[in-house]
Amino acid sequence: MKLVPLMRSAALVTAVALLPVTTAGMAQVDGRAAPQFGKLYAVYQRIKANYVDTVDDEKLVRGAIDGMLASLDPHSAYLDGGDLQRLETMIGGNYQGLGLSVTMDDQAVKVISPFRGSPAEKAGVKAGDFITHLDGKLIFGQSLDEAVSKMRGPAGTTIRLTIFRPGRDEPFDVTVTRGVIELEPVTSKLEAGKIGVIAVNEFSRDVGADVKSAVQTLRRQAGGALGGLVLDLRSNPGGSLDEAVALSDLFLDSGQIVSQRGRIKRENIYYDAEKVYPGDVAKGVPLVVLIDAGSASASEIVAGALQDHHRALVMGERSFGKGSVQTLLPLTRDSALKLTTARYFTPSGRSVQEGGIEPDITVPQLSDPDRAKRAKLRYRESDLRGHLVNEVDLDDKQLEFDKGTDPRFSETPEELKAKGIEDYQLHYALQTLRRGAAAAPAPVAKRK
Repeated sequence: MKLVPLMRSAALVTAVALLPVTTAGMAQVDGRAAPQFGKLYAVYQRIKANYVDTVDDEKLVRGAIDGMLASLDPHSAYLDGGDLQRLETMIGGNYQGLGLSVTMDDQAVKVISPFRGSPAEKAGVKAGDFITHLDGKLIFGQSLDEAVSKMRGPAGTTIRLTIFRPGRDEPFDVTVTRGVIELEPVTSKLEAGKIGVIAVNEFSRDVGADVKSAVQTLRRQAGGALGGLVLDLRSNPGGSLDEAVALSDLFLDSGQIVSQRGRIKRENIYYDAEKVYPGDVAKGVPLVVLIDAGSASASEIVAGALQDHHRALVMGERSFGKGSVQTLLPLTRDSALKLTTARYFTPSGRSVQEGGIEPDITVPQLSDPDRAKRAKLRYRESDLRGHLVNEVDLDDKQLEFDKGTDPRFSETPEELKAKGIEDYQLHYALQTLRRGAAAAPAPVAKRK
């Protein structure tokens, strides 16, 4: 998945430990001690000696590395040069390009979601679209990083995307003008009833501090007292683990926020409240967290922590289900391994891998005229080839629940538009807070 990943940097000692493996060279592999490496070297020799064209060593080694990582899960990858620089730029919170969160699905580039207000969103690119060509050139079968690097470019330049959209008979072209993607990770506004709405669009640096500032600003605008808060994490693909912890800590007085558990002891880490921000910045104001199928990784940490501590009512649709942690393991000055090293768990011990966060109140986005069609095409972590399997056996019917029709919600987009409702999920959250119905949800153990 090409998005700001849930990850942390590895300690320098880890990098030093890996370097001898990368510099020892194929010729030094002892086939008797490691038959698998002997087999790999034998294949390398046959290719070098017999392939129809001369093959560059770098190409073969890179192919072997990419193949090993592709056999693990969709989120592990080898990064070098521009790929590594692009990742660091994304974490920094701005870049020049289209503003898309994409993943690789069976060698095809698939859109998870366009960022809000991005050039891609304005051009009409939708979640679930497949991008097959860039400026008329086929990108099927290329690596995700290669495709993303071609979509990036100076602001003001254009690129033609050929899109296949499930449900349409023919592919079509969309021309997008690249822009400076100032992701503006946090935006806020005050709604009627002195209810603050804070949208967190991605977890880049200082998101925790930005949300704290937004709460304080909203409180001043409300005359000193807020009637409620909506924390909107919809279509937020994730980001820094530290910022997810900081954001959760803002609204919690005490207790665990998240834990991560891996095969190696040093990957078992527990994150508690009150480590970054003391007390509840909202001072107990009723809180609703909005999530949807595009809410992933860091977004799920926040939603899960606030849900388990009964600090917020989680509303919307089941989240993406990315419950794994990627660690950046430096190899050389300009290369690194992005490797899945742990799973994370909510305070009650739930893993969101595959299953995601189930909202306390499921609310469809009725204001979307293509909602029914989009629901059938919606996909999550559990749909990705080679995804990590949850240790708890999940019921497929439960995972597909939100693709059905909920009889409680029958209004059409046209009816909502006539009432001036453009975002039904947000409208429902605001109405819930205005009615004073955002009481503590049922304990996690009672949820089905």
